[in-house]
This record gives sequence, C-alpha cells and structure tokens, in this order.
Amino acid sequence: MPVLYRIIYHTVKLLSPKYELIGTENIPDGACVIVGNHCQMYGPIAAELYTPGSHYTWCVAEMMDKKKVPAYAFADFWSGKPASVRWFFRILSRLIGPLAELIFTSAHTIPVYHDVRVMRTFRETARLLADGSRIVIFPECKTRYNNILYDFQDRFVDAARLYRKNTGQELNFVPMYLAPRLKKMVFGRPIRFCAGNSAAKERERISRELKEAITGMALSLPKHTVIPYLNVPKRDYPQNIPLEVFINADEAL
Repeated sequence: MPVLYRIIYHTVKLLSPKYELIGTENIPDGACVIVGNHCQMYGPIAAELYTPGSHYTWCVAEMMDKKKVPAYAFADFWSGKPASVRWFFRILSRLIGPLAELIFTSAHTIPVYHDVRVMRTFRETARLLADGSRIVIFPECKTRYNNILYDFQDRFVDAARLYRKNTGQELNFVPMYLAPRLKKMVFGRPIRFCAGNSAAKERERISRELKEAITGMALSLPKHTVIPYLNVPKRDYPQNIPLEVFINADEAL
C-alpha cells in the first residue's frame, strides 16, 4: 500500500465524522452485500473506514483512471454548480485525476464498469463474497425517490445469482443508512435473495425493500439534515421527518 495513501487514509479518518454504529447485529457473519445511501463523499469514506469485517466497496471505474477522472468528476459532481463558478470546478476536476487514481486503486474497492467489462465487476464481487467478504454498494442514480433517497440502479442484485451459482448459498442484502450530521451509521435487518424468482422480480423486490428499509431507518432517527446523493446547494438539502412527528400529529387529531 503506497505511503501517500496511508497518510491520506489516517488524515481523513482523523478529520471525518466518528460514526456510532447501530444495528451491527443485523449484519450476517461472513458474506453479504451492504446497500446504503451515498450522501456524496460521506458514504464511500464511511464504508472504507467503518464497515465491520473484511469489506470492499463498488467504485465507478472512471474514478480509478486519472485520464478519465476529469470528465466523470465534473459531470457527476459539479455540473450543477452555478455557471459563474463552473470554470473553477473544471480546473479542479483536472487536478484531482492522479490523486483520485491513487486513492481509489489503493482502497478496498471493486471497479464498476458500464460496458462489456461489467462481468469483471460481477466475477470479482462473487469471488470476494465466496471468500467471506462483505461488499458495500451505493446504487443511487439521479432520479429522486423520496426526501431521503434517490432511486436505485438495480442490476447490483444480479451478484446474488452469480454467488449462488458459485456457492449454492443465498445471499443477504443489508440496508444501511448514513446520517453524517448525527454521526450515525445504522444497519437494518437483512433481505434474503430468492433464487426461485426471476431476475427481474428479484431486482425490483430487493431494491424496493432496501429503499423502504433505509427510508424507515432515516425516519426513526431524530430530526436532521439529510446529505443527498447529488451535490446540490446546501440550502436545498432535505430534512428527514421523524416518526414522532407523525405520532404527535395523529394524537392531536
């Protein structure tokens, strides 16, 4: 592991939120897939630093290649910035290429491809699962789901089918909610893959149940600012609506 990466790792750990882990008893022993809300940079950082046990995080392959980082980083992180400051973020996206490559190739990551190489992602995921590792995935896309989450790209569920083919075992998906403002990392009850269902049905079912579980965990916490997937202005960050608000409203009626 490069010395520079070790320095960055320990610096980030020193400066980042120190999360309280809640519900770790819900994480099965051995292999599983942990699925959480991305909350911009907080999700991958928290996954690397605090996920219990041996673990690897899915990382978009473009962020692991310094030549591809500038275009991807600007489009995904900063294209929504005001026109008056976009020039700065275009320059920044070019400057971070070598550093991004170093960080994301040195961390516990699995490159995620969106072309014919995608099977490399699934084969590597299935191999690490078979070794008993945990895989962390942040599958949000740019379509709003509710005030907590953006919708999920659901193809990650297919890893369970390959895992079953290789091991004969059913894979568990564990919902995770990150609340950086509360410094909490919450794990919910696992959702078990069912090989008897069609691939399309399992993608829809597991994705839906994960989103419902993550939303429920967010609502169960005290009122707080939700860090959204997209890098929007802070004034547009949503708030969770704690369950106690609904309970008090019902009692007042």
